[in-house]
Amino acid sequence: MPTPRIPLSRRALGGAAVGAAAVGALGAGAGTAQAAERPFRAARGRHSRRPNILFILGDDLGWADLSSYGSPHIRTPNLDRLARQGVRFTNAYSGSATCSPTRFSLYTGRFPGRTKGGLAEPIADKSVGLEPTHPTLASRLRDAGYATALIGKWHCGYLPDYSPTRSGWDEFFGNFGGALEYYSKLGLGGEYDLYEGDAQYKDLRYYTRILTERASEYVARDHEKPWLLNLNFTTPHWPWIADGDEETSAEIVRRIKAGDRSALWHQDGGSIEKYKEMVEDLDRSVGEVLRALKRSGQEEDTLVFFASDNGGERFSYNWPLTGNKGSLQEGGIRVPSVLRWPARIDGGQVSDLPVYTPDWTATLLELGGARPHPAYPLDGTSLAGHLLRGEEVPERDLFWRVRGERALRRGDWKYYRGKSGRDQLFHLSEDAREQADRAPYEQERLAALRAAWERTDAGLLPYGP
Repeated sequence: MPTPRIPLSRRALGGAAVGAAAVGALGAGAGTAQAAERPFRAARGRHSRRPNILFILGDDLGWADLSSYGSPHIRTPNLDRLARQGVRFTNAYSGSATCSPTRFSLYTGRFPGRTKGGLAEPIADKSVGLEPTHPTLASRLRDAGYATALIGKWHCGYLPDYSPTRSGWDEFFGNFGGALEYYSKLGLGGEYDLYEGDAQYKDLRYYTRILTERASEYVARDHEKPWLLNLNFTTPHWPWIADGDEETSAEIVRRIKAGDRSALWHQDGGSIEKYKEMVEDLDRSVGEVLRALKRSGQEEDTLVFFASDNGGERFSYNWPLTGNKGSLQEGGIRVPSVLRWPARIDGGQVSDLPVYTPDWTATLLELGGARPHPAYPLDGTSLAGHLLRGEEVPERDLFWRVRGERALRRGDWKYYRGKSGRDQLFHLSEDAREQADRAPYEQERLAALRAAWERTDAGLLPYGP
């Protein structure tokens, strides 16, 4: 698919090209915007061993919550540095609009609707999960000779039937559910939710600190073979508790123990300033892990990828996008995404190529020398040839489906039907905010994209009642 041409922003006059949404996002406060960025170009002819893979997810981090993506008030120097050292993607999307379906799409490389567990948006009980018999990114890489670990939020099913260690990860340390209170580790139903493997692990310190320590220890090991580490922070997901907020923690714990099942949602708490604290803490934590990686001597041969699992929540900064987590509008699925691999990919680059979560699964399998399982064909497209050899990415559609909404992107055009039931068509490079509906004037194009969406949908599992 040809990369769409987009105008330079004022900050890009030195030769950088950025995606249309990034141009709109660069407000006066975006002091760390990538002024020296240049359009992506593969550094051909380089060779290296198979990379270690450090895949980091933030949780409910909004499109422009990083200073390198335009936040006027949040400062993220470590993630901005990671972007300067690699490639920043301006048209990158999550596989779905909420936590567990996106994780299904990452772990399987397939649309969430291919599996029963992926139909839950998100998983909220023990009835479904990622079936241990289904091949995953971890199981295929492990079969190809990788050590595998998952640290942090799993959210693809609960014990006793579902677990990372049943789905290809050699090691697991983290939480099974979609949210937990950061100190007590109590989940939505009041259950304790911090585990090492399948056994509870007691540690009542602030959760982000614990995950950072564990991840730093893992990357610093003397590994005998290449490794995959999925590092899934819960930050900045609610409840709105920063490191040191022990009084707020105690109040939420009191409400949980009193039977208030809405306590973790923390609808009566939080603020823009508190959210800023949490995102900046996530940035410091990522920086600590990256410093441990550098000290280990493995930085050159480690592919680091950072993204959010979906769009931002109620305190996120999403400008200029419309919509938030849960919606298939751009603000619900377009996410900050950065890739760095010093051995093979030059830094200081920006890509406006439309990509999404299942593509990264296909890419990492190819880079790791692993083949997809023939009985479970991938829905993503490997970007390995594009990233390493400059090959054109073939034209394809990016597809999304959630209850009550549908979306499909082809090139610059996006077909969208929200809960109103009205088909809409947007030209994203000109209208990232999805305000100028072109459907009345592009009936033929609208019909083609709608038909493409419906062909894909026909091959997926139906939603239940």
